[in-house]
Amino acid sequence: MKPFEKILIPTDGSENAKEAATRGLELAKLMDAEVTAISIMDTGSLYFGRGSRQTAVLSYPYLEEEANLAVDQVRQEGEAMSVIVKKIIMKGVPANEIVKASKDYDLIVMGTFGHTGLSHLLMGSVAEKVVRFASCPVLVIRTHKE
Repeated sequence: MKPFEKILIPTDGSENAKEAATRGLELAKLMDAEVTAISIMDTGSLYFGRGSRQTAVLSYPYLEEEANLAVDQVRQEGEAMSVIVKKIIMKGVPANEIVKASKDYDLIVMGTFGHTGLSHLLMGSVAEKVVRFASCPVLVIRTHKE
């Protein structure tokens, strides 16, 4: 089996994403793979049930800050493991943007992002959509609750 050379690690900063990032970085270290951490600012959620365009404009800096924190956490953990991590931050629908990016990678390592209940029913799981439509293999890390 050919080792994975380029690994994409999507992150939203959640505990599930952090655990998946750790596993992805461990795998990258074993395989001497390049890693890219990606965080998608979910602009669609700004308008879903939140009100006005003004609310969306005011929320944008918060989304950008959270995305930066999420990818920086992966980068810092990578540095501690001697794994270089590139960062990508973009706007869009997370599943769609991850699927588009998948063509440039050998593997995606991601967690399940914690949408439950009505939100999951209406939007579906990001991980489910990525598994279904990505151009490369996807390793989904499930977090075990104590």
